[in-house]
Amino acid sequence: MHGKAIVITGALGALGKVVATEALARGARVAGIDHAASTLAATADHIELGGVDLTDTAQATAAIDKAAAHFGRLDGLINIAGGFTFEAVGDGDPATWQRMYAMNVMTALNTSRAAIPHLTKSGAGRIINIGALGALQAASGMGPYAASKAGVHRLTESLAAELKGKVTVNAVLPSIIDTAANRAAMPKADISKWVTPKELADVILFLASDAASAVTGALLPVNGRV
Repeated sequence: MHGKAIVITGALGALGKVVATEALARGARVAGIDHAASTLAATADHIELGGVDLTDTAQATAAIDKAAAHFGRLDGLINIAGGFTFEAVGDGDPATWQRMYAMNVMTALNTSRAAIPHLTKSGAGRIINIGALGALQAASGMGPYAASKAGVHRLTESLAAELKGKVTVNAVLPSIIDTAANRAAMPKADISKWVTPKELADVILFLASDAASAVTGALLPVNGRV
């Protein structure tokens, strides 16, 4: 990863922070993009662009272009930004479906489209999306979230075919991630079986590395110790 310029969306979240820390530790240069505000002072190897609404095409494009300009290149895009909801179909709100689609599909679409011109110049461009194991077979209450993450899966496959030979495009499909929010939401769960952010970061950064040059179009389950 040494010297590679990587954009991480959702970089101020529980998973994004770990992926950014691990990428920097491996010698990458990291641009973090997030809807939340950032107070980090920019350095040659690390910048954070806060207050960005990635569901907005213009804002997403401006952020990606700013990151590429800061580093003079772009080698990887890791799309972590997204959202989750638990809501039944029958008595739920149709607006929830639109919100999940915007947060999970459109954020990845907008940043990917903006990054493609930069990544194709890299010679080793990488896009890694975050899908969901629960989108392969949705449980009760998971309809809006699972449908949107299934869209991320199809986006990944389509982009991989479109960019074959130029940029690799893959997705990781985690089960439940061991975060403070998930522990609070599921206090009786057996967290020993959950996947940790560090474990997931290792898989993501493998896909972003030169070692994964032959892997594209993969939907890779990361399901902890089930």
